[in-house]
Amino acid sequence: MSHANLGLTPRDASPGVKGGRLGPTLYGKVFCDLTAPLDQKEAEVEASRCYYCYDAPCIRSCPSEIDIPSFIRKIGSGNVKGAAVDILDANILGGSCARVCPVETLCQEACVRDKADGKPVEIAKLQRYATDAYLETFEKTKEQHFTREKSNGKKVAVIGAGPAGLSAAHNLARMGFDVTIFEAKAKAGGLNEYGIAPYKVADNFAAREVAFILSIGGIKIEYGKALGKDLSLDGLRKDFDAVFLGVGLGANNALGVPGETLDGVQDATKKIEEIRQTKDLSKVAVGRDVLVVGGGNTAVDIAVQMKRLGAEFVTLVYRRGEEQMGATWHEREIAANNGVLLKTWAMPKEIRGEKAVREMEFEYTELSGSKLVGTGKTFTLKADQVFKAIGQKLVAPTGLELDGSKIKVDANFATSLPGVYAGGDCVKEGEDLTVTSAQHGKLAARAIFAKLFPGKALPYFVPSPNPQDDGRSLAVPAPGGKI
Repeated sequence: MSHANLGLTPRDASPGVKGGRLGPTLYGKVFCDLTAPLDQKEAEVEASRCYYCYDAPCIRSCPSEIDIPSFIRKIGSGNVKGAAVDILDANILGGSCARVCPVETLCQEACVRDKADGKPVEIAKLQRYATDAYLETFEKTKEQHFTREKSNGKKVAVIGAGPAGLSAAHNLARMGFDVTIFEAKAKAGGLNEYGIAPYKVADNFAAREVAFILSIGGIKIEYGKALGKDLSLDGLRKDFDAVFLGVGLGANNALGVPGETLDGVQDATKKIEEIRQTKDLSKVAVGRDVLVVGGGNTAVDIAVQMKRLGAEFVTLVYRRGEEQMGATWHEREIAANNGVLLKTWAMPKEIRGEKAVREMEFEYTELSGSKLVGTGKTFTLKADQVFKAIGQKLVAPTGLELDGSKIKVDANFATSLPGVYAGGDCVKEGEDLTVTSAQHGKLAARAIFAKLFPGKALPYFVPSPNPQDDGRSLAVPAPGGKI
């Protein structure tokens, strides 16, 4: 929605970087839920649109292999709890994934209804409907269908309380492992808590989901513990039977242009974290003329947030064309609807100012064959804030073999160090998405069980609903394993 649609007309449009650009009564509207949840009638009607396909393309497009036709059928028949069980058995972070997944390029893009009549089944909204109902019931009654096996006597360390780490921890605890999560920050949730735009995970959802995940028991979290600073892999390998690394990507890429250290130039992820953690949005410093450099979802997230917090002009500058942007068409639509301006085929050349940023020079770009090159022609944009959103990189733990710039793992997410596993954004496998991280954590947990208890059946196992499954997720149990 635009400023006008939200009623967020800035009160203060003066130059500079300052808080309080909106009237005090408007801050409660700034980050309202991006998508209104379905009510019961809407959910039942939407569920009726599903064809319940055999060998469903939507399942094959879901990184966590949720049995989508099954849970939608259950919603249609009124079995909402059963629908949630289908979802959460496959992906314990199904609630957050329903909110943040780029379904427009995953399950909903593959939906047969999209091919037939141009409108896919609203899978994400239906998934949210079921998981929200389940979570609300849990919060009222503390009842859930997950049970923890009795302790199996083995201890596992999980580094990072983001989606990969939380998924691994829950699956491990469910199998009877005693799990300790070591988290560098003050809260669990990873990007869901610190790095996703608040209008996508409104109403403190990330923290509520973490509380549900931890409720299974057998998991403790030690905060303020960072690998390489407070912990070492050697020490963890001595103290635990296995280690899972879900460390994400901790460092931001630099622009590499003059003026990058001027006041007002900041990593987008840092600003999003500030916004997510503040208790008073009126104190968040917002420029009048804001530039965002990048083309992914993080670039869109920060651009929209700054616009909603009262920036008069927010321009997102990307070095290639719109179709090459990492942000999906849906994310680009969100930016446009919020009044964010998009400038493509331009790369940063210099940031100018005395102590603080005043303007930024860009050079037009073009393709020479397959190579992106500057044209020599430049232009300048006013700026009192510049946000860098050109990707993140791994701060690699010592002693691990890398695959390019990420941790090398095998088919079972085992690293080059015996007993150490890794998953999520820190490994090369799959896209850097919450749903991919959750799947990595789940599969790594199964691999850890198989390694530490060879020949023993998994205490629980949900087979892939995909008839064309490549067998990978089924390869972990020993022959005769319980399925």
